[in-house]
Amino acid sequence: MLMKSLTKYDTNLFYRLYRLTQKRDCSSIIWLSKTGDGYLYFVIGMLLWAFEPEHGELFLYTALMAYALELPIYVLLKKMFKRPRPCDFLMNLTAHVTPSDKFSLPSGHTAAATLMASIIAHYYPPFAVLAYSWAALIGLSRVLLGVHYPSDVIAGTLLGCTIATLSIYILG
Repeated sequence: MLMKSLTKYDTNLFYRLYRLTQKRDCSSIIWLSKTGDGYLYFVIGMLLWAFEPEHGELFLYTALMAYALELPIYVLLKKMFKRPRPCDFLMNLTAHVTPSDKFSLPSGHTAAATLMASIIAHYYPPFAVLAYSWAALIGLSRVLLGVHYPSDVIAGTLLGCTIATLSIYILG
């Protein structure tokens, strides 16, 4: 009963958010979502490694270890839950982007963005609000684009925070 209630709430919230983008130009949301594709993380890590002597190298190693841990867990969770994406499951709905894989739980974009935001917040606290805001917007963009439910984003956030915390504990 509780699970059915949560699923109904999740689906209703998804529809409320997704409707905001129907018949609208989503190019800015698509651009924002693409900032979570992974290339930016690599650039940030390499720039800090090359030009920031205090924490740059440790930041890079922490991020590399975190992503090495996060990716297989993310893939395992996707295969374990096999939750269909809203754009594939719900009627009369077309995603604004083509998803990178078949299943939606957890949101990989959100997990990776939250992981990066957590590591940035640890090593560079003045940038914490900016980093976490950006990660939250990545998660929201995935719902607005029709490829994730809000609970997928929450699960991605939890995954990213957990792996970042573990990696910082080990290396930081």
